[in-house]
Amino acid sequence: MSTGDASYAPALEGHVSGARRRFAVVVSRFNAQVTETLLHGAMGGLLEHGVTRDAVDVFWVPGAWELPQAVGWLANRGDYAAILALGCLVRGHTAHFELIAAEVARGLADAARVSGLPVAFGVLTTENREQAMERADPEHGNKGRETALAALEMAELRRRVEPRPDSGAR
Repeated sequence: MSTGDASYAPALEGHVSGARRRFAVVVSRFNAQVTETLLHGAMGGLLEHGVTRDAVDVFWVPGAWELPQAVGWLANRGDYAAILALGCLVRGHTAHFELIAAEVARGLADAARVSGLPVAFGVLTTENREQAMERADPEHGNKGRETALAALEMAELRRRVEPRPDSGAR
């Protein structure tokens, strides 16, 4: 089944614009070489789709563990079309990786559900540093850019499906 099939509503792909919208990007400082590259890709994706640089607020947190809390605070502000969460977890020799990865994913999902705001998940969970660098590499489809595109599409979808104040919908 193709999203471009004529029997379905038109897909949002290729028609998404971030013009006149604000976005927040929350970035983990841990594994900064990777997360800075993800941020660069995310900013490129947003700017390519009409978002102006001054309409993007970037917030740094110590590590991936802190991403959900910061995203929750920002979601409650009410002035963003979407929030991007960028981080990188590299598997080690203990269960720490699994615990952090699961709780970060759960926390970001909870922030999205509770706020109703799109939260784009750009947290890499990799086996090693080389794999992380490859997923952040612009030549191999920077995951930060992909996160920005998901945030843009979800912000547009939210705009289209949310009841309008004068619609009488409950």
